Amino acid sequence: QVHVVESGGGLVQAGGSLRLSCAVSGIILGNEVWPGWYRQAPGKQREWVATISGDGSTTYADSVKGRFTISRDNTKNMHYLQMNSLKPEDTAIYYCNFPRRLRSWGQGTQVTVSS
Repeated sequence: QVHVVESGGGLVQAGGSLRLSCAVSGIILGNEVWPGWYRQAPGKQREWVATISGDGSTTYADSVKGRFTISRDNTKNMHYLQMNSLKPEDTAIYYCNFPRRLRSWGQGTQVTVSS
């Protein structure tokens, strides 16, 4: 069974940065596994944020393009989300999962951006 554990969230001022981490177990992060990040803001549906393919190609939601960077470390079975120039509207619980085949959701990590 695949398990993910998100970490790295916190409270930051607008314009600040955070780096989220996702530890993965139960599946090997090989080229056929494409990790991604999602987020859910208060009162809103969960939305997709970013995906990284097996060859390292990345795609982003328009709302975070140019500010967020997804990366992966197959040797550690982890992937990451570097978030720069944070805005109050980025406030949400952030989750990692696998967009091509969703697995069970983790607890997520809270990101709060103050204005």
